[in-house]
Amino acid sequence: MNRLHSISDLADLREKLKQEYDPNKKAIIICGGTGCLGSGANKVIEAFREYVSAHNLSDQINLLVTGCHGFCERGTLLVIKPEGIFYQQVKPTDVPEVIEKTALGGKIIDKLLYKDPATGEKIIYEKDVPFYKRQMRLIFGNNGDLDPRNIHDYIRLGGYQGLAKALTEMQPDEIIEQIKKSGLRGRGGGGFPTGRKWESCKKAPLAEGKFRYLICNADEGDPGAYMDRSLLEGNPHAVLEGMIIGAYAIGSPQGYIYVRNEYPLAVQNAGIALQQVEELGLLGENILGSGFSFDIRISRGGGAFVCGESTALMASLEGNPGEPRAKYIHTVERGLYDSPSNLNNVETWANVPHIILKSADWYASIGTEGSKGTKIFSLVGKINNTGLVEVPMGIKLREIIFDIGGGIPKGKKFKAVQTGGPSGGCIPADHLDLPVDFDKLYEVGSMMGSGGLIVMDEDTCMVDVARYFTGFLSDESCGKCLPCREGVKQLRYLLSEICEGRGKEGDLELLEELGSTIIDTSLCALGQTAPNPLFTTLRFFRNEYEAHIRDKKCPAGVCKELITYRVIEDKCTACGVCKKVCPVQAVEGAKKEIHKIITEKCIKCGACYDACKFDAIFRG
Repeated sequence: MNRLHSISDLADLREKLKQEYDPNKKAIIICGGTGCLGSGANKVIEAFREYVSAHNLSDQINLLVTGCHGFCERGTLLVIKPEGIFYQQVKPTDVPEVIEKTALGGKIIDKLLYKDPATGEKIIYEKDVPFYKRQMRLIFGNNGDLDPRNIHDYIRLGGYQGLAKALTEMQPDEIIEQIKKSGLRGRGGGGFPTGRKWESCKKAPLAEGKFRYLICNADEGDPGAYMDRSLLEGNPHAVLEGMIIGAYAIGSPQGYIYVRNEYPLAVQNAGIALQQVEELGLLGENILGSGFSFDIRISRGGGAFVCGESTALMASLEGNPGEPRAKYIHTVERGLYDSPSNLNNVETWANVPHIILKSADWYASIGTEGSKGTKIFSLVGKINNTGLVEVPMGIKLREIIFDIGGGIPKGKKFKAVQTGGPSGGCIPADHLDLPVDFDKLYEVGSMMGSGGLIVMDEDTCMVDVARYFTGFLSDESCGKCLPCREGVKQLRYLLSEICEGRGKEGDLELLEELGSTIIDTSLCALGQTAPNPLFTTLRFFRNEYEAHIRDKKCPAGVCKELITYRVIEDKCTACGVCKKVCPVQAVEGAKKEIHKIITEKCIKCGACYDACKFDAIFRG
C-alpha cells in the first residue's frame, strides 16, 4: 500500500476505489462471522472459491467474505447482489446451484429462502425479512458490505471521512462539544455521557513525564452477549477510526484495545486492520500530514469477567492482577499508569465517526430524550430468531422480542427477559411495552448493560435463574472485597437451598437484607449489581419463591428435587416412546398397556416429558 500523506491523498484513493468498483457486477456475499463459522461457513466459502476458480468465473462474480450479518439462527447466510437475494442455511452442496441458477441464471432457489414462521411466506430479498426490516442498522449495517481484512472496502464506503473532517475542519474542543451535543452515552454498561468523560480526561492535569491514554474495552464477558466481538470481527476500522478521532480530541498519543483471548477472530482481524492503517499513514506519526501522532496496541485479556470493570482492566493492562480499586479517584484523572485515561467500549467508539461526519443534531434526532442513537442487542434464549439486532433507543421490548425476534418457540408463553447481562434484571410480561433506554430499564430494577437480552418462556424457573446468575458472579468475583467475595457466595448458597427443597420461612427477608448490604458495601460494580437478578425476580415472581419454600414445589418444573413425573393414564396411548427414551429404564409397561414411571428409579431428566406427543406425562 502507498502511504497517504494528506487528506487529499485519502480523498483521491477513495475516488479511485469507487471508480474501480462495479456495483452492477454479481456479488455473492457470505457471512464469515463466528456464528456462521459455527454452522459450517468455512466449508461453504471454500466450495464457492473452488467452483469460481475451476469455472473461470472471477470476471463475472465477486466473492466477498464479511463479518457477522446478525441473523445467527439461520447460518450459513449469504446475499446475492445487486438484487439483494437472501439465502439461509446454505450448505457446500448448494454452491453449484447458487452460482449457476441464481447468480448467473437469475432464478430463485426455493429451498434456500427464509420462511416467516408467523405467515408461512417465503421471502426473497434481505430487506423484506422481518428480522432485518424492523431494525435501524447504523453501526452494524456495514458488516455485510465489506471484507474486514481489506481497508479499501471501508475507505470506498466512506471510511475515515469522519477522521479527515476532524483533523482538518475541527479543533479538539469542537469535537468534544459535538460528542456532548449528540447525547452519546457509553454502550459498555454504565451509560455515562461520552462527551463529558472525554472532556474530563482532556482537562485532567498531567504530571511531568505522563501523558493521556485512550482505551477500547473489548472484554465482553456477559453470558450470551457477542455484540462487541462481532463489531470488532466484522468492521474493525470503524472502531479504529473512532479511537483516532477520540485521541485527537483528548490529546492522547497512545491507545490500547483490550480484548479477551477467547475472541481469536476479533484479535486477528483487529491486528490486520492495525497493520493496514499504519501502512497507509492513518495511524502512527504525523497522521495524514496533520502533525497529530497516535499509536494503538492490542492487549489480550485472560477472560476474567471482572476485567470488564475499568480499574480492573487497567490493572490487567499494567500486568497486575485484574482487581478493581475504589472510585474516589476517577480513571479520567488517574487511570492507566496513574495517568488520565479514557475508556469506552467497542460499540461506543464505532458511533463516533458517524457523529462527526453526519453531525450531532442528526444523531440526537434518533432515540429518546435521555438515550440517543441506536443500540445493538444480543437476542438469545427462548426466541425464534436468535442473533444481533440494532434498534433505535426507545423501541419497546415487545417489538424486539415478537416483531424482530419472531416470538417464543413452540407456541410457549413469554415469561421474562433479562437485560444487562448477569448483573441485569428480569423483566416480566407486564412490562413488555417498556421503552428500551438507559433510564426506563433502571426504573424497573434492570439496566442496559452491554446489550444482552435473554428471553425466557413459561418453562423457566425464576428462582433457578437467580441462582444461576448469582453463581456466575460469585465465581467471577476477584475476591478483593469481603462483601462481594463472601456475600454473593451466600446469596448463591441460600438460593440453592431454596431450589433443592430446603428453603425455610425467613429466607426471603434474609436474601433481601444480604443483597442490600452487598450493594451498599461492595468495592466495584460487580458486587454492587450482583443482587439485581435476585431483587427483580423477587419483585416480579415472589410467588415462585414462596411455592419453593412453603409448598416444596417448582411451578416451572425445573428444580429436580421439587418435581416428580408420572403418567396420566387417560392420556397415555401406550406408544412406548417414553420407555425408549428413558436412560435408566424407569418406565415400565408392555405393548398396548398403560405405562408407569418408577419414582425410585427416575432421575428427573425430563426425557419422557419432552418426547411424549400426547401430553401424557405429568411434571410437577
